[in-house]
Amino acid sequence: MNVRPATERATSDLTIVGAGPAGLFAAYYAGFRGLSVTLVDAQSHVGGQISALYPAKNIHDVAGFPNVSGAELVRRLLDQASVYGPQIVLGRQVVDLAHDEPGSDLAVTLDDGTTIPSHAVILATGVGGIRVRTLPVGDEWRGRGVAYLVPDPEAHRDEDVVIVGGGDSALDWALQLQPIARAVTVIHRRRTFRAHAASLSRAADVGIELLTECEVGAVRGDKRVTSVLIRNASGSRREIPADTVVGALGMISAPSPFAAWGIEVQDRHLPVDSTMSTNVSGVFAIGDVSTYRGKIALIATGFGEAATAVNNVAVRISPCEPLAPGHSTDEAVAPLESARRGVVTA
Repeated sequence: MNVRPATERATSDLTIVGAGPAGLFAAYYAGFRGLSVTLVDAQSHVGGQISALYPAKNIHDVAGFPNVSGAELVRRLLDQASVYGPQIVLGRQVVDLAHDEPGSDLAVTLDDGTTIPSHAVILATGVGGIRVRTLPVGDEWRGRGVAYLVPDPEAHRDEDVVIVGGGDSALDWALQLQPIARAVTVIHRRRTFRAHAASLSRAADVGIELLTECEVGAVRGDKRVTSVLIRNASGSRREIPADTVVGALGMISAPSPFAAWGIEVQDRHLPVDSTMSTNVSGVFAIGDVSTYRGKIALIATGFGEAATAVNNVAVRISPCEPLAPGHSTDEAVAPLESARRGVVTA
């Protein structure tokens, strides 16, 4: 695999910011339209929130897959994106996006000082700039039994697992872990859960202990976590065994840089028109970060938005190009394995 140093950047027809599902499909589709592509993501891996939050969870609303795990969907999207040879840069944050002068190409600046000249940019950042909300008690045990993600449920086989939270993530992880863990307990400080009623019913049916109006009073252990002290609303206390404590308290959003780049922002989202274009010439937005009347935030929606944006980018770059692409069944546009390039990581 030919990997170029991160400091070497040729002009790209298109720079895509965000390597989640929408960004990965946009990279493939841009190659299909004959565009050179640089795909940038601040994370050290592709897949966005799927890879971070639910790689082992099955997804049921992606066309063509009755169900597919998050990890498998990301793997297939990366394989598809790679066939036209995009330059993929991981572990790099975009810190500036600007026209060098009115009507000129865009300059995408990374946190290592590299600038990528680009004819167009697609923002596929998702909600972007998020971090986990840490446990109020026990965060000092992070990496020694306290975690905030469950990327590999199998790592918790035969463990006593305590999950703190009352939303869908807490119940999803509990249901994934229940068949392989020794015991799973979910602790929620409120009387009612925010999670889907069907998940709660299923959790009760399979023997997951659901403790409401309870809080973690202390996380105890030696070199690693061994137990959790639980305090209920009446003040009584109970200590239960725990090999792993998972904090599922949601995410905290960091301020986005979009407004500083001159892009209109509405409630952390970027308004777009029917071409997926923002108010800044040459800058498009797709996936969860984009918004328009009637928008439904689904992975499947992001795929369609990616195709719409890329086709309009192609016309922007070459006005004589037709908006409608050729048929993907045409062997003349079939990807060549020799086109593969590589991945640059920080």
